Amino acid sequence: MADYGFTDTKALYQRVFPGDGKIHLTALCATGGCGAKIPADTLETMVQGLPAIWDDNLLVGFEGSDDAGVYKLSSSMAIIQTLDFFPPIVDDPYLYGKIAAANALSDVYAMGGTVKTAMNIVAFPEFLEYEILGEILRGGAEKVAEAQAVLCGGHSIKDNEPKYGLSVTGIVHPEHILTNRGARPGDFLLLTKPLGVGIITAAVKVEMDHLGAFEEAAKSMEMLNRYGCEAMAELKVHACTDVTGFGFLGHLLEMTRASGVSALVYRDKIPFFPAAYAYAKEFMITCAAQRNRHHVEASVAFIDDDYAFEEVLLDPQTSGGLLIACAPEDSGRLLERLRCRHAYARIIGQITEKTEKDITVL
Repeated sequence: MADYGFTDTKALYQRVFPGDGKIHLTALCATGGCGAKIPADTLETMVQGLPAIWDDNLLVGFEGSDDAGVYKLSSSMAIIQTLDFFPPIVDDPYLYGKIAAANALSDVYAMGGTVKTAMNIVAFPEFLEYEILGEILRGGAEKVAEAQAVLCGGHSIKDNEPKYGLSVTGIVHPEHILTNRGARPGDFLLLTKPLGVGIITAAVKVEMDHLGAFEEAAKSMEMLNRYGCEAMAELKVHACTDVTGFGFLGHLLEMTRASGVSALVYRDKIPFFPAAYAYAKEFMITCAAQRNRHHVEASVAFIDDDYAFEEVLLDPQTSGGLLIACAPEDSGRLLERLRCRHAYARIIGQITEKTEKDITVL
């Protein structure tokens, strides 16, 4: 979104309330949700220049593009620290709060941890009623409560573009941490949520969701990954990450590179929203997905020529599912557990020895 400076706030207010009786929070934002992320290759370059301070108790830092940092406090406890926030991906303030909170909490679950505390991060326009902010915070608080965690404060600033998220602290046993770098050849890949929410929410924003897919996509985004994390307990899970702004292929690429392996992905096993594929066939695509394509295209081989399906795999996900690498002997049990809460959960591929391409989509 452009810098409005001293722009007439009345005009901005009218974007949110154009007279149709609805709130249009996304009208204030050029992009929303995890599609607002800085491109992966840009982040990689920036991080490489940061000074590194060695500490034996820092078990997971930013060197491996993992979902959160992990610091050992004792032989039996480590803390997980993460932070996530973004502009609105939906217009309804309460739903926006729930989705943003579920997305922030997800990083702890992707590391195999339990959420303990959370703090609000807020940027909010002065020209909007604070009742709207109250609804955003209410949605977030409900998700923190669902995580059985404690909301213990936060920080807020003024901004013409609203933003909301959480700083989250969790705990995990140092020997039970899940990272994106432990995948082993032979592991099966499981995905817990369907792909395509970025395409669908983009269609809603331009009033072209003619297939009425938004409600199902919203339910997926507000669902906590807590249940997927609990399903992994005591099973041979070797690596895990959550699928967010870099798309399914971007996050799988992080896993394969960090683990020194490659992956086969079975196209016919991928869970996705049919409407997202239909919209992609109509060339309803996003700039963020094209950034993801640029980042992964040299590392991925597509056996079939289907541009629309590629867009689904590249689509930035907001509060997406867990991508799990599990030992073959436990994959069936894990899938059975996941299906109790995640109806779309599937075994979608397998880890292989390193090959020329990091990922092959069959």
